[in-house]
Amino acid sequence: MRKVAFLYPGQGSQKVGMGKSFLENYSLARNIFQEANEILGFNLEKICLEGPEEELVKTSNLQPALLTVSWIATCFLKEKGVFPQAVAGHSLGEYSAILAAGVVDFKTALRIVKERARVMHEETRKNEGGMAAVIGFDKENIVKMCKEIGEVEAVNFNCPGQIVISGKKQKISILAEELKKRGAKKVIVLPVSGAFHSYLMRSAARKFANFLDQFNFYNPTCKVVANVSGEYALSGEEIKKNLKLQMDHPVLWEKGMKLLIKDGFDTFIEVGPGKVLQGLIKRIDKKVKTMGVEDIRSANLVVQSVS
Repeated sequence: MRKVAFLYPGQGSQKVGMGKSFLENYSLARNIFQEANEILGFNLEKICLEGPEEELVKTSNLQPALLTVSWIATCFLKEKGVFPQAVAGHSLGEYSAILAAGVVDFKTALRIVKERARVMHEETRKNEGGMAAVIGFDKENIVKMCKEIGEVEAVNFNCPGQIVISGKKQKISILAEELKKRGAKKVIVLPVSGAFHSYLMRSAARKFANFLDQFNFYNPTCKVVANVSGEYALSGEEIKKNLKLQMDHPVLWEKGMKLLIKDGFDTFIEVGPGKVLQGLIKRIDKKVKTMGVEDIRSANLVVQSVS
């Protein structure tokens, strides 16, 4: 019997047209998009299907779009009898994960993500922040160099050999050059609008924490791996507490995936667009089985593989 974990991607996995195959083949998809349109007050379905890309990637559109498409894929899998014993989501994807685990309902998750996008966008307009992925350099030295240079932090510990740094754009450029001099394989500046998960998000995180207090979070129906700890969050209150910290604290993705693997999880389904998380987990452990749910054909393969 396989132990199945659902993994939910964050910003960077989007593409124009995401959700189209579900709309064509899964009747509930249209209902979910219509509900999202009503909650948000704009046509999210049109943005997902038609773009243009510069419209889709706006934070206020992108975060609700990824949540909605991931929820459609989750509902499809559950309707086919595929349920997770654990869930985890990378950054924004953590909201799709707690939705899948029954901690909040879709309407609540969408309202939360809409506000998250708003406060993050507001903060990015105040600070010249950015992010970069460092490939092929050890994490201890990256953390040390961040402290030496200042105003930049290591914020995403994704897998062996891949760490994301975040902070002032100028300091990221300085650190990138120094890392390359010292042997980093690559330093890739990410196409994002701000210094997410860093100290530059602290003010936004405080506002968002107050907003979260108005919602009830229920105990999860399966294990939930938290970004900020890389450990299981076992209650609704613990999950809420972790999400209050998530915006301006590092994502300990590699630690969380190693916990699942240690506990016998051997099948990881990326529930959303793209294959980013499948690639990360293969770099953590090549032996585990990974698959995606980008269209109906791949979803049918999932059903056959884990039922």
